Amino acid sequence: ENTYSLRPGLQHRFKSSTVKECIRAILKEKLANAQYIPEEMPELTKSLSDTIKDRLKEEGFDRYKMVVQVVIGEQRGGVNMAARCFWDADTDSCAHDVFMNDSLFCVVAAFGCFYY
Repeated sequence: ENTYSLRPGLQHRFKSSTVKECIRAILKEKLANAQYIPEEMPELTKSLSDTIKDRLKEEGFDRYKMVVQVVIGEQRGGVNMAARCFWDADTDSCAHDVFMNDSLFCVVAAFGCFYY
């Protein structure tokens, strides 16, 4: 009998709402009192993306490849972002959240792609 699963079980599917809650909690914790200091932003964006990716791995999305994108900018201008993906609409998905304080804004997008 073949036991290799071609689709994730319902409990292991990428759930955008769960991912968004994880992102929101991490951003509130890490950026609540953060100030926009240009020299510190590259390290902060890498740290945030690693933290979010590690937290998503703990959520039990078995056989999902996680891609996390973090953009931080100073709170005085605008930004437009877009993403396009070529994926399986039945199994793959994404979630995003935006955090803002008086000094900065942070946009996070997390993509979950099922690994066949």
